Amino acid sequence: MKYESFFSDRIDDLKNEGRYRVFANLERRAGQFPSAVAHTDDGIRDVTVWCSNDYLGQGQNPVVLAALHAAVDKCGAGAGGTRNIAGTNHAHVTLEQELADLHNREAALLLGSGWMANMTCLATLGENIPDLVIISDSKNHNSMIEGIRHGRCDKAIFAHSDLADLEKKLQAYPIDRPKLVAFESLYSMDGDIAPIDEICDLADKYGAMTFIDEVHAVGLYGHRGGGLCEREGIMHRPTIIQGTLAKAFGVVGGYIAGSAALIDFIRSFGNGFIFSTSLPPAIAAAAQASIAFLKEHNEVREHHQERAQTLKNKLSGIGIPVMPSVSHIVPVFVGDAVLCKKASDMLLDDHGVYVQPINYPTVERGTERLRFTPTPLHSDTDMDHLLVAIADVWERLGLKLAA
Repeated sequence: MKYESFFSDRIDDLKNEGRYRVFANLERRAGQFPSAVAHTDDGIRDVTVWCSNDYLGQGQNPVVLAALHAAVDKCGAGAGGTRNIAGTNHAHVTLEQELADLHNREAALLLGSGWMANMTCLATLGENIPDLVIISDSKNHNSMIEGIRHGRCDKAIFAHSDLADLEKKLQAYPIDRPKLVAFESLYSMDGDIAPIDEICDLADKYGAMTFIDEVHAVGLYGHRGGGLCEREGIMHRPTIIQGTLAKAFGVVGGYIAGSAALIDFIRSFGNGFIFSTSLPPAIAAAAQASIAFLKEHNEVREHHQERAQTLKNKLSGIGIPVMPSVSHIVPVFVGDAVLCKKASDMLLDDHGVYVQPINYPTVERGTERLRFTPTPLHSDTDMDHLLVAIADVWERLGLKLAA
């Protein structure tokens, strides 16, 4: 086999389909978000970032930066090992306590990323609970799919947020068979929200545990930032809550929260936890500072929601096809991979507006889109510039306007 030719041919296929990913070479500048510097073949230029998952700009919060600097000066750079071997720093322990408090749970467990948290928890449960079946929403994130796959247990897929189909899947198994329903609270590509309470009702009815991914909701919803479960007053209902430190909290890392017994079980049997070097203490300290800050500053969340709704209104007002979204996600429909990439390139090259194209396999073919994530730090001037830019690109590419 000609290995190099195989690799090149597959990359060429991606390019021909318009799905080849090109990464913007950005340099974030402390205190200037959402402005950044893009390094290009023609030199450097200023851009406005419109697709960051640093939803609240906490990666620029002076409180967070001060905590990080102080921990570096106190503890140094790395953690020194896995959590089991010299890598448990006091900052990790206090961060886990902060997370448990955020979700009103007995315990929490810190992992290297949200992806690793999903992968490790679901795989560990699948591998270790005899005869477990995991019933998963059809639009669950790759990390959940990979965790279920590596768990090597039986699985079933229910139609996205379809309660009737979920109940049908649950009914197919004996009431005493171990079951787990895995779903997200907020689906980040469409901006829709799951019927959390109703899913928990069905799980209780049929003797199932529940695993909820709150990655795109923690920090952003609820009076203290506990996520959509907190906002809806149902924090106590899911068996396991999973979240990230890399989005609303502006740092990096992932976690799960639950009962003391469950968390100890994953800590003791989860390979993704046991064999991974722990996060640097400074990262843990910064994350704890961010969580503590957002617990006390609900006005940041309120401003964020206002910015998202304002952008939706402004884009819709000039005929840009904003897809339905009841959250802070602002998806704009394109429907063609090649045109989606062209629109993204033109916005960046001609207008200094950076928004990444979202193509298959992240979304289904024919639903390609630009995904905007306005933050509290995006000004009205930023929005007005975006409107001029996107109107120009839509006209030049002949893209459809909303009816």
